Formats: sequence, structure tokens, C-alpha cells
Amino acid sequence: MRRTATACWIAVLTVACGGSGPASSAPTDPDRPPGLPALGIGSSLLGRRPFPDDNPWNTLVADQPVDPNSANLLRSIGLDRPLHPDFGPLWEGQPVGMPYLVVGGQQARLPVRFEYADESDPGPYPVPLDAPIEGGPQAAGDRHVLVIDRDHWKLYELFDAHPEGNGWRAGSGAVFDLASNALRPLYWTSADAAGLPVFPGLVRYDEAAEAGEIRHALRFTCRRTRRAFVAPARHWASSLTDPNLPPMGLRVRLKASYVIPTSWPREAQAVARCLQRYGMILADNGSDWYVSGTHDRRWDFDRLRWLKQIRGSDLEVVRMGPLTTP
Repeated sequence: MRRTATACWIAVLTVACGGSGPASSAPTDPDRPPGLPALGIGSSLLGRRPFPDDNPWNTLVADQPVDPNSANLLRSIGLDRPLHPDFGPLWEGQPVGMPYLVVGGQQARLPVRFEYADESDPGPYPVPLDAPIEGGPQAAGDRHVLVIDRDHWKLYELFDAHPEGNGWRAGSGAVFDLASNALRPLYWTSADAAGLPVFPGLVRYDEAAEAGEIRHALRFTCRRTRRAFVAPARHWASSLTDPNLPPMGLRVRLKASYVIPTSWPREAQAVARCLQRYGMILADNGSDWYVSGTHDRRWDFDRLRWLKQIRGSDLEVVRMGPLTTP
């Protein structure tokens, strides 16, 4: 097991790297068929949604019952604490959020050496040596690397990734077939503490700002979690057993009674509507109520800050399924 509540890197501001153009070693395809995403960093998926429609990430939860322990679980995270959009452009010269790279099916595959090889999908991975790293080349944080193989519709994710010779060294890694509902093996981590994919839970510019609609659950973190998990999570990241602490995989949603102001910017409204319809899933230890998203220079902090008006007391826990403890 890795990344316990005490060992996890927690910061007031999580920063990530990535520019707005494609990685230099990734191929380009100006003659791509219509409807296929372009290659490069932060490319729009043109409405294509990872995983099948009945996948947990893509399931509507607005009408599902509230968990009986919702009040205590929310209180442990913070009823008065605001939602924090953990994504954006640059802050004090540092990029905020997680970059991602879209590559084609012919992208060269490189070897990866894993610290947690027994819970990682073996390489090679189609991750170019100049793929963007969360936090930048010198980052001391989670250093996620997220790559989508557009042509094979697969997702490759690395945690604590470092270029090494002609390949990569990473803490852990996972490969997800984006056309399948298959989960990680029971008790396996991924590039995320909960054993979940990272990319499908991110707030992306092409959805929130361009389309004005997000059709999947979001990813969030909190500081203290329980030594347990609920589906679709497969792994825990804590030694604490308090039943009022949230397990990995916990899902919360914005209450239906919360009136989303029409004066909010388009992207802030899109995130709030998504939280009412799809909710967000606890995926890692980190700062309380930090909602994960992509680094993109087109984000505007002034247009995202309205989300901080949402507080823990405006949320509710969706009824959990069976709890798994290690």
C-alpha cells in the first residue's frame, strides 16, 4: 500500500505542468478523419466520453438515495470548507492542474520501471519522454502523467513519473481500456490511491468552457480518509478506522435544492450542474474538497472562483454500496 494519509503530499495549492501545444515527439495528423480528437497536449475529445455509458463515472446519481451517515461523513471533511477548483492556468508562474496528452496509435512505446510493480500494469507505455508531468520536470508532488491513445482508445497513467534513460521510472502505473467497464484487481492501486483512473474525473476545458456540459463524475480529495473503500474504488490509503471518515470511492453530490446562479460564468455553472447530476468521487488524500481538473492556459481564475461559494454543507453523500476493508 502507498500514500497513507500521513505520507501523502498535501499542499495548499497543487500545481501541474503542461503547455498548450503538443509534445514535440508526439506525431501530428492534420488529415485525421472527422470526429477524431487532434493529437497533442490538452486536445479536445470532441464530446467523446471515456468508458461505456453505464460505467460508474458516467452514471447519473441525482435521484439516488442519501447515505444514512451522510451528515457525519461530510462533517469529517468540513461543512464550512469551500469547494476549491484545483485547476487553472498559471499561478505565480506555476501551472495549476493536471496536463494530459493525446497520442496516435503509432506512438512509440517506452519501457517503464515501477516501484510498485506488483500492482502496476507492465509497460511499455506510449508515453514520449517529453510528455507533460504534473508539477513540471522538477516537481516534488504526485507527478502524474496522463496519456490517451486516441486510436486504440486506451488510457495510460503514471504516478511519480520520471524520465529515465530511454524510458520512464514511476511509482505505479495503470492501463485502462476506455471501451470497457473492467476494474482494477481487488486491492490494487493505480496511478491514484483509490485504484481509479485519474483522467475521466478531471474538469476539462473542452467540456466545461467550450461545450458548457460535463457528462461524468468528477474527482476530489480530502485530508483524512478511512482504511476502507467502496466500488468503483479498489484500494485504500489510510490507517484510520473511524466509521465517520470517508472511504475511498465515496461519492458526494450537490444538493438539488442548491440554486445555481445564472450570473455565474458558463464553466462554473457547468461544474455545478455536473455535481448535481453526476457528483464527485473521492480518489486520493489531499486538501479538503479540492476538485481536480486539467491545466490549461485558457482557464480564468476569476471565472472559476465562483465555485468557492459551494461549501461542504451544500453537499450530500450518495448512498454507498458494500464497504471493503483490507
